[in-house]
Amino acid sequence: MGRNTIHAKRTMIIGAGVAGQMLISEIINAQQSPYEGDKYAAQFEPVCIIDNDPDKLNTEIMGVRVVGNASDIPNFAKKFSIEQIILAIPSLPEDRRKLIIDLCNETKLPLKIIPFIGTLILEDNASLLKQVRDIKTEELLGRDPVTFNNKNIKAFVHNKVCMVTGGGGSIGSELVRQISKYDPKQIIIVDIYENNAYEIQQELIMEYGESLNLVALIASVRDYYRMNQIFERYKPDVVFHAAAHKHVPLMESSPMEAIKNNVVGTFNVATLAQFHKVKKFVMISTDKAVNPTNAMGASKRCCEMIVQYLAQQKGNCCTEFVATRFGNVLGSNGSVIPIFKKQIEQGKPVTVTHPDIIRYFMTIPEAVSLVMEAAAMAKGGEIFVLDMGKPVKIVTLAENLIRMYGKEPYVDVPIRFTGLRPGEKIKEELLMQEEGLKKTSNKLIYIGKQIEIDEDNFITELRSLRDAALENDEETAIRALHKIVPTFITPEEFNKTVLQKA
Repeated sequence: MGRNTIHAKRTMIIGAGVAGQMLISEIINAQQSPYEGDKYAAQFEPVCIIDNDPDKLNTEIMGVRVVGNASDIPNFAKKFSIEQIILAIPSLPEDRRKLIIDLCNETKLPLKIIPFIGTLILEDNASLLKQVRDIKTEELLGRDPVTFNNKNIKAFVHNKVCMVTGGGGSIGSELVRQISKYDPKQIIIVDIYENNAYEIQQELIMEYGESLNLVALIASVRDYYRMNQIFERYKPDVVFHAAAHKHVPLMESSPMEAIKNNVVGTFNVATLAQFHKVKKFVMISTDKAVNPTNAMGASKRCCEMIVQYLAQQKGNCCTEFVATRFGNVLGSNGSVIPIFKKQIEQGKPVTVTHPDIIRYFMTIPEAVSLVMEAAAMAKGGEIFVLDMGKPVKIVTLAENLIRMYGKEPYVDVPIRFTGLRPGEKIKEELLMQEEGLKKTSNKLIYIGKQIEIDEDNFITELRSLRDAALENDEETAIRALHKIVPTFITPEEFNKTVLQKA
């Protein structure tokens, strides 16, 4: 079978700079070769070029004309019957990149891109065409990837015994991966789910072999005595507490489990960290802890309060307690992106709960880098909050993801609105009103003002909450949770206010 059996798609190239010139040259040279040539190159037929430089208008690259600027993308896509687009400007700033991606999405055509300049391979024999790839989901967020101070993180983790609870989960396993890079003395993975713990353990053994001192333990943070045994044996310097139930609708139907795992589990691990003189205890929190409308969010706000309660105790001379709060992470277990992808790939409608629902997103590595840097700079008692840029409409994310598959939303792939789930907010928040904000050395990381915890009242109420949850007395436990977290309101109240403002 010859090259002619491959359909060459009519392609718009965005960018008449060096990368665009190299790309067109490579495609045309491969097509004109007397040999069988590159089958990948045969998939592209360069038809027109888009560039914002007015001096380049109507010039040609190997017979392919520059026809207009970025604002003309939708018009020229129709005029030239374009079938796909390649964004060939690897040095494009993130805000301009997002703007052009949005214009490309208007065409409803498949979009491919050349990677950022820092990740391009530019050796003599490197093929630029083979580095052209599909756009990644995180490139739809509309903000720069967050960068972190690796020197601070290295100094913080190097030669330390680091324990990660929930170490097999989405955040926990990435924490373990990133800690591994900084030459820790030992990593202890603690998780109740054996499959996840085994998976990350085997991944790191393959990567590091015996050079990494790694221990994987199956244990529940609810089990105080088992956790005490682990602290006594391994004597961690740093504890990253990522173990938690995080699924909002599931926790609405099983709220006692959110309280037992999140609140009781955090209290167990945090008080043991204090007793065993751990240097730093870092709790992973969530934007759902802010003015919570569900048992999961309220339980995580309670966890933040435990961290602040322990941080302000005068007898606490050794352990620095800190919480880190961020929004949804792309690709995590139970998040929307894997669900959307599965629905598109199986030819099913994409389901979105509400047309107005908005979320803040970040990538898992960004979230974990935040945790690491916050831990490195923590002095005790802070809630660190990441400036996550503009929130993203879930329906827009779904539409763009469908287009990434080369399909048209509402035509090739229906989007079905299923209604808000139990406990679900229309819009998440990152800061409680009374917390305020303080800048840090990283312009995208802020510190929420610490709220004074009434120690006697808090511990009494916490004991009532724990006892009710352990007895599975749901009515008493939820009442106790409302008492501890006065900002805990019903989703109906919250969503009504948000929709009225919209």
